[in-house]
Amino acid sequence: MDPVDDAHYFDDDPTVASAPLAIDVVLPDTAFVMETDRGVFSRGHVDSGTNLLIRADLPLASTGHLLDLGAGAGPIALAMALRSPQATVWAVDVNSRARELCLRNARRNGIPNMQVAAPGDVPPEIRFATIWSNPPVRIGKPAMRALLLEWLTRLAEGGTACLVVQKHLGADSLQRWLQLEGFPTKRTASKTGFRLLAVAPRSL
Repeated sequence: MDPVDDAHYFDDDPTVASAPLAIDVVLPDTAFVMETDRGVFSRGHVDSGTNLLIRADLPLASTGHLLDLGAGAGPIALAMALRSPQATVWAVDVNSRARELCLRNARRNGIPNMQVAAPGDVPPEIRFATIWSNPPVRIGKPAMRALLLEWLTRLAEGGTACLVVQKHLGADSLQRWLQLEGFPTKRTASKTGFRLLAVAPRSL
């Protein structure tokens, strides 16, 4: 993959030239076509961490509000929306090109229950029954921890979150930090250098 494809995928407005590329995503229980692009994470394929998450046997609410935090082109949000058609799935990303891709991908696959938004455009009163995320570790530890605190505090009572994080990028230390912050967290899977971390709402 061209190293500029993912360059600055956490920028609000990528300046790298657009070069859309559509891929087929086939999961055991569903499938969809997804357009990817340069300047958005993981052009031309579903990355290993996201692939682990969307193929895992994870709890997923069938109704209410669900969140894909750091949605990119939307593979997690699309999988959630197809599996829970009665729920509203929020695909949230700072990257404007990523949000455009999410919108196009929802339309392409005939998915009516996805809401695409910048972080500041999600109504503050919404609480999420399920949060799935391949968080943007490369924005740096302080920024990523602040991001996770902001959104994990919006887990509904009885809700669940799942984060996929590379071991060598701090998955184990992140798990310990979440525990210290009051979020019960356990590792549910480990494969190809990635950890799946299941996170429960913050303890009172």
